[in-house]
Amino acid sequence: MSVSGMRRRTALGLAILTAAALSAVAATPSQAHRPGPKPVDVKLLALNDFHGNLEPPSGSSGTIAGQTAGGAEYLATYLKQLREESKKKNTITVAAGDLIGASPLLSAAFHDEPTIESLSLAGLDYAAVGNHEFDEGPAELLRMQNGGCHPVDGCADGTPFKGAGFQYLSANAFKTSNGRPLLPPYAIHKVDGVKIGFIGMTLEGTPDIVSQEGVAGLEFTDEAVTANRYARELRRKGVETIVVLLHEGGNQAGAGGINDCVDFTGPVVDIAERMDPSIDVIVSGHTHQAYNCEVAGKLVTSASSFGRLVTDIDLKIDRRTGDVLSMQAENVVVTRDVTKDPKQTALIARYKEVLGPVAGVIVGSTAGPLTRAQETLYGTTLGESTMGNVIADAQLDATDTEQNAVAAFMNPGGVRADLDAGDVTYEEAFTVQPFANNLTTLDVTGAQLYCLLEQQFTVGRTLYPSDTVRYTVNPAGTTAPAGDPCAGSRVVPGSLTIGGTAVTATATYRITVNSFLAGGGDGFSVLTQGTNRVTGMIDLDGLIGYLKGNSPVAAPALDRISVA
Repeated sequence: MSVSGMRRRTALGLAILTAAALSAVAATPSQAHRPGPKPVDVKLLALNDFHGNLEPPSGSSGTIAGQTAGGAEYLATYLKQLREESKKKNTITVAAGDLIGASPLLSAAFHDEPTIESLSLAGLDYAAVGNHEFDEGPAELLRMQNGGCHPVDGCADGTPFKGAGFQYLSANAFKTSNGRPLLPPYAIHKVDGVKIGFIGMTLEGTPDIVSQEGVAGLEFTDEAVTANRYARELRRKGVETIVVLLHEGGNQAGAGGINDCVDFTGPVVDIAERMDPSIDVIVSGHTHQAYNCEVAGKLVTSASSFGRLVTDIDLKIDRRTGDVLSMQAENVVVTRDVTKDPKQTALIARYKEVLGPVAGVIVGSTAGPLTRAQETLYGTTLGESTMGNVIADAQLDATDTEQNAVAAFMNPGGVRADLDAGDVTYEEAFTVQPFANNLTTLDVTGAQLYCLLEQQFTVGRTLYPSDTVRYTVNPAGTTAPAGDPCAGSRVVPGSLTIGGTAVTATATYRITVNSFLAGGGDGFSVLTQGTNRVTGMIDLDGLIGYLKGNSPVAAPALDRISVA
């Protein structure tokens, strides 16, 4: 089936009158009969947060809008067919970051070289740098761009790595040594005589959600301020159509569909409102949500995640002035009932052969599905999840005897996939925990534990606790300000117990977290105060050990956090 045969066009209706159009309203009859030059039609095809999902993602990650979706073989077919709906030379393919990092084994085992090759084959032109592009540090990101074998593992598949066939852009990641951007801040693309500027933007908060090693020597600046600076520079170069590829996003209310904009909130709203009116389109990402919005006169879109959607954006540009006359967008589902792209099929087959049989080794089983979906507590999704709780239990199991840990806590952003009922392969376990963080066991006081739990509400992320932990939340309590994380009153005093015993402020408790959290990741700064640190095994090895020793693993009850 063709793409055009199954899609429904949704116009956003953002017609913009230029000075030329306004003057035409007042033109004399004779002038009105003189047609101006035909506008230039430009199609942008956009994606974001691909995260190395070369093969179709499974479970809830593999569906959207009620359809199974995703997979590089199908994504490439959709991009090709959408290009064929217009002049190929008038189509530009772009992305808003996190193309790599937190990837399934097939890509991660080769340092994400397969994903870079796949997206290059699929015709990607420009991509913003997301936070996960920094997972292995700035030098590795530059290798992704420029090519060359990995400095430690070499060229693991036996062939040279040529680097990206597209251009990474990052306007607001600066080297602290000289104040220069790590990568080009923008690109100018000419289409039928008009110039289109693309500015790449990484979220300013990247240092809070990436390991400190990953962003060493870099500074990240305000997205709107930086975009406005480069928009002015582009306009001085004669560019009037400006697109920002922004790795930051928003959320719409639960009732919103993939092409809706219901009660839209999130960081991208403030950023869009502060951006200069000369910026026309913001292709966004990071939140893994789908939306199709108008904010402050700008088209703001996101294509969810994992290659399940492509945002099809149509622009009409005045040939004389370079201004955008109209723009509209539609998020198109990448269904799996189209012909697979043969080049992608061959690429996947080659890397699977090199990967060998390790991916399919059975490491355990589950008695039922384990999911990332967080329970709803007092109207928010700041609750537990069965997959998160199992990981916390696994981390405690790996450190309770040798390191005397009595509790463990897991961050939700580190839980990347569900596990279906039945046998669990090494590849499936890897997809759940792909970051290779080390387990870190440390001492904290009872007061610091209470502060840690209060900090959850400041940063907006719930830590999944091991089964030894119980505590109660008061929805009417106050949230601690960012500068004083211990000042909140959300956790009911005296309700926190470990092993059934109440936690006291002055006592010392030995807990386990991953190395990302131990370094203050996700904003949990209180953990940096922990003492007597011992670095242990890789978190994935802890999960696999738990699966082997406890299969079939049942979904745990979500009863570790209660509501007053």
